[in-house]
Amino acid sequence: MVVIFVAPALCYEIIFNDQVRQNVTDETDFILTLSNDAWFGRSIGPLQHMEIAQMRALELGKPLIRSTNNGVTAVTDHKGKIIKQIPQFETAVLKAELISTDGQTPYHVVGTWPLYIWALLSLVAGWFMKDKEQD
Repeated sequence: MVVIFVAPALCYEIIFNDQVRQNVTDETDFILTLSNDAWFGRSIGPLQHMEIAQMRALELGKPLIRSTNNGVTAVTDHKGKIIKQIPQFETAVLKAELISTDGQTPYHVVGTWPLYIWALLSLVAGWFMKDKEQD
């Protein structure tokens, strides 16, 4: 018997990087996101939603399965590259072979703290540089 562990992210939850990060464990094989993209209409929203989902796969180093009612249904590898997809507004069955990954990415381990520290250091450096120019 094969046991598969998925980290689910329903609809818009995939945009919250830290929430998805907290749901992914060492046992997680795939990220699964199910979405109703009908309310986007014919805008670029479904494409952006797919790009956000690709980013979660890349950040966490886990393959991603995304199923939508009329958006972009696709499967990505652990680097966020789309392996197979169904174009928007098409009804079809998507079959793809995915390989789970082991380990954790640096983002999965530390989250967004390095970004906050970098931003703070940049602000402090800018403040000091501004003071030196005024002297």
